[in-house]
Amino acid sequence: MYQHILLAADGSENSVRAAYEAIKLAKCLPSSIIEVVMVTDFDKSKQDILHAQSSESLLLERKRKLSNVEQLLNSEQVKYRITFLKGSPGPEIVRYANEQKVDLLVIGSRGLNGLQEMVLGSVSHKVMKRVHCPALIVK
Repeated sequence: MYQHILLAADGSENSVRAAYEAIKLAKCLPSSIIEVVMVTDFDKSKQDILHAQSSESLLLERKRKLSNVEQLLNSEQVKYRITFLKGSPGPEIVRYANEQKVDLLVIGSRGLNGLQEMVLGSVSHKVMKRVHCPALIVK
């Protein structure tokens, strides 16, 4: 079964729905761990750094964004850890998942229609095309 579940999260409702599914899977095997990964986009992080009062306040803000996911994980009493990455979300999630040899990747979807996805792209779509492990997109 899935020992190491990677949950890509950004604090959105989509990532909370994905967290629910990751929890269901983790509860099937008590030794499972959910690793919550949040990627800070380079373009946005430069602006955040310029406006942040300190690196500690920047880290607190990132943790605040994940607080709803973390509260859910705590309430369901599953083992988890949080990892913060920097870069472009799609490629960074793929790189990390492939390097860490995770058993399953769980990611939320914004529910873009075909045209929106073609024009805007989708992190979940980019990840699915390149990740080497089984993956679950949660709508």
